[in-house]
Amino acid sequence: MTKKKAIDFLRVTHLRGPNIWTYRPVIEAWLDIGALEDFPSNKLPGLYERLVAWLPGMIEHRCGVGERGGFLARLQEGTWAGHILEHVVLELQNLAGMRTGFGKTRSTSEVGVYKMAFRTRQEQVGLAALNTGRELLMAAIDDTPFDLAAAVAALKDIVDEHCLGPSTAHIVEAATERKIPHIRLTDGNLVQLGHGAAQRRIWTAETDRTSAIAESIASDKDLTKTLLQACGVPVPEGALVKSAAEAWEEAQDIGLPVVVKPYDGNHGRGVSLNLMTQADVEAAYHLAARKGDSESVLVERYITGDEHRLLVVGKHVVAAAKGESLWVTGDGVGNVIDLVESQINTDPRRGTGEDSPLNALAPEKGAEIILELERQGMTAYSVPLAGQKVLIQPNGNVAFDVTDNIHPSVAHAAALAARVVGLDIAGVDLVCDDISRPLEEQRGAIIEVNASPGLLAHLKPASGQARPVGTAIVGHLFGQAENGRIPIVGITGSRGASLIASLVGCLVHLTGKHTGVVSSDGLFLDQRLVSGASAVNWEAGQRLLINRTVQAAVFESNARMILTDGLAYDKCSVGVVTDMDGHEVLGEFYINDGDGMANVVRTQVDVILPDGVAVLNAENPAVAELAELCDGKVIFYAVDPAAPVVVAHRAAGERAVILRDGKVVLANGSRETTLLSLAALKAGAGDQPACVLAAVAATWALGLPADLIGAGLRTFDPQPKKANH
Repeated sequence: MTKKKAIDFLRVTHLRGPNIWTYRPVIEAWLDIGALEDFPSNKLPGLYERLVAWLPGMIEHRCGVGERGGFLARLQEGTWAGHILEHVVLELQNLAGMRTGFGKTRSTSEVGVYKMAFRTRQEQVGLAALNTGRELLMAAIDDTPFDLAAAVAALKDIVDEHCLGPSTAHIVEAATERKIPHIRLTDGNLVQLGHGAAQRRIWTAETDRTSAIAESIASDKDLTKTLLQACGVPVPEGALVKSAAEAWEEAQDIGLPVVVKPYDGNHGRGVSLNLMTQADVEAAYHLAARKGDSESVLVERYITGDEHRLLVVGKHVVAAAKGESLWVTGDGVGNVIDLVESQINTDPRRGTGEDSPLNALAPEKGAEIILELERQGMTAYSVPLAGQKVLIQPNGNVAFDVTDNIHPSVAHAAALAARVVGLDIAGVDLVCDDISRPLEEQRGAIIEVNASPGLLAHLKPASGQARPVGTAIVGHLFGQAENGRIPIVGITGSRGASLIASLVGCLVHLTGKHTGVVSSDGLFLDQRLVSGASAVNWEAGQRLLINRTVQAAVFESNARMILTDGLAYDKCSVGVVTDMDGHEVLGEFYINDGDGMANVVRTQVDVILPDGVAVLNAENPAVAELAELCDGKVIFYAVDPAAPVVVAHRAAGERAVILRDGKVVLANGSRETTLLSLAALKAGAGDQPACVLAAVAATWALGLPADLIGAGLRTFDPQPKKANH
């Protein structure tokens, strides 16, 4: 039967942890390109031109050439469909707003079958891009139409639905810059930064240091103002009212003009400014009561000047943005809706999505805008005279960066306001004519303190410099020397890996650390069996990493897990490799020999931190060769103290753990320290000397003292205890 020109997906896998391709999550697709094996790109007329026309951004793909335009050069020279699909999928993700750049495609032992992997930040987006990419590539090959705009729009919808919001993503990127790992805990924006007991949690601009009491205070505008006033922070005069009539009475007492707003509002909802008449005040009262959670409404003195939003993180102001009033000018033809659309919403910075620093306005729907128009005797459907200026939104659009202009006393007042309320991250709203001058000089005042402030105005200001607020938030959560990591020991191999994991867990627990272990024997916390099912899987590993009590963790992994899921952790302090056995049962993954197995097992060494240690079996030549791949130090272990690899390693002044005359010995260069005799261990451990040596080397690598390691070995019981429930 003649093969057709097509791309069939034989298997698609989301590798969620470090894997044979890279140390970040990827989607791996096995492709059968059929007859296209005989048609590289240079033998498909018009393919190059169609792809470049549809995806001009691929000129930025460097590919293996290493320079701009590298992939396009490969496309002209001739490359195969799997490799082309890799780059198409990456570019589609970029067009959808999810920037990625890593991809690889490799042939297998079967003609026409390829393994292709590409980086994705979110599984659903990656899978959708893969399917869309195949459709696009086949359309380019067959010279048939393809609606790229519709395809990208659909991908953008998936990004909006499933990916982190831009503010949360910015914080996560700042954590990644600090080498702090992260775990997304929900489909929303709840993210864990760090592992185990060293973790912190964020929910966009809220953190696990954000007090619920402080949030309640911030949502009670009257209480907030009372507290700020008591601490000397300038605030506008005002009072709480419960009826429209009472609002007008209070407005007269304070003195016109006034501001009316919900006492429990947030983000400027239901706020009406510069009110001068009884009708305006009463209408504003009803708007504020609808927008808030009760009938209580604040009436305050109107402060002249521009609205500003200052972002306070910890004890410092890290960003400030200024607002502006929005007007339209009539032409005698268009109504207010038309004028807003042509004079305001055409600004490319405006939109309805989170990526837009300014909101698109809808005069017929926005309650505040409707009220403002009513004050001018108009509606959204009124047609202003030619040249007539109409105020659409007073003092909104707080998105113009003024961080460098803040007077120190203004920054001090904003930081004090956040501390008085009790918020670790706060958006402090103030009104003044000139933020570069003290507030008392211009009758400026702080009007609100908000929990969970929006960050986008500072990340993507309408004008001015973007501010690294994510860096500030991460710095607030983690000290300069902290990286959110706990000691992690990863063990890969098929010879006694579960015993090594149990031993290491026992010895580390003796240091007083709450220690978790996942192995083929189950999941353990502080040596107690929590789950008896084999825990050599990604999900069990995540259970340990999100547990806030865990101060150290030990993970058993194997080649199959690396191939189907990836490792459960991004980096480890110690990586142990015992052997390279087992490729015979991995033929389904096209792992057919020792070299293929070595490429899988090396993943354990690739993820060792620069200040970490690889613990390698010196008596297995393929394992010993992994030493050159380690970014950190290496400790070899061997039952034979005369193993050539150990002898050479010690001659270089490095460490090894050996067995001499039936005794476990720590060797550091020429120095030797005898721990104990294997005969002193309980049955089940002492008869597996290589496992004991590997465990001793791993705990030595973690810095455990020799006497504690020896004591732990003597008391180690291979029979696990069940947890008390």
